[in-house]
Amino acid sequence: MTMSITELERSLRALRLSGMTATLQNRAMQVAQQQMDFIEAFSALVQDELDRRRSRLIERRFSLSGLPERKDLRDFDWQFNPKIPKRQLLELAALKFIDGREDALFIGSPGVGKSHAAKALALLAVQRGYTVIYREAHVLIDDIHQARELGEIKKYRATLKAADLVVIDDLFLRKLPPSAGDELADVIMSRYEKSSTLITSNREIEDWGKLLGDVVIVAPLLDRLMHHGNLLKFVGKSWRLKESAERLAKASQTA
Repeated sequence: MTMSITELERSLRALRLSGMTATLQNRAMQVAQQQMDFIEAFSALVQDELDRRRSRLIERRFSLSGLPERKDLRDFDWQFNPKIPKRQLLELAALKFIDGREDALFIGSPGVGKSHAAKALALLAVQRGYTVIYREAHVLIDDIHQARELGEIKKYRATLKAADLVVIDDLFLRKLPPSAGDELADVIMSRYEKSSTLITSNREIEDWGKLLGDVVIVAPLLDRLMHHGNLLKFVGKSWRLKESAERLAKASQTA
């Protein structure tokens, strides 16, 4: 008994083969027009299904990562800030630092592209199958405190420890609670030589002790972070100020 296209699509949906369902009619048309033989068309349908499942898996990983947006290093205007460490960033984009369980620290003034670069690397990691957790520093500390209040701190720490890459963005951009030093130390030390941590900050390393309110804890924290670490210094003008100036200029032209 031969099924119609509609019946085949219904059967494929019942088998949860949505990738095949979406392209079945096109593949059938290609066979009818002798653009493909049966084996080629069936192979293409299987690949369609694999592509759909991979795309859904990537979307699920992206959603679970906590990344607020999709950034790409290709969007960088390297000429605007020629001192941005382009070569080092492109080396990190190969993601060998994750395989090597290395860490990374991006230091620089606000608006020069640290967060953009960190989010771009995190997105690449998601797309290549790594488990990623992205949090702004103050949000991470809040999450840890909430997990402790709910009696779920061990579970949350295990989740952080298990991730291939944890990105802690904008450290010291907002004032942190007195316990932040201990919490950060727990995260970094639990991941030391087991997985990769990337931190961005607008404050020089020399200021961390004062900002965390505990000089003693900063030394071992930085020791572990930089032992297998990549320190990138971002020097240049603010992208956000540039974009604001451009918006004001356009507004004045249309006024």
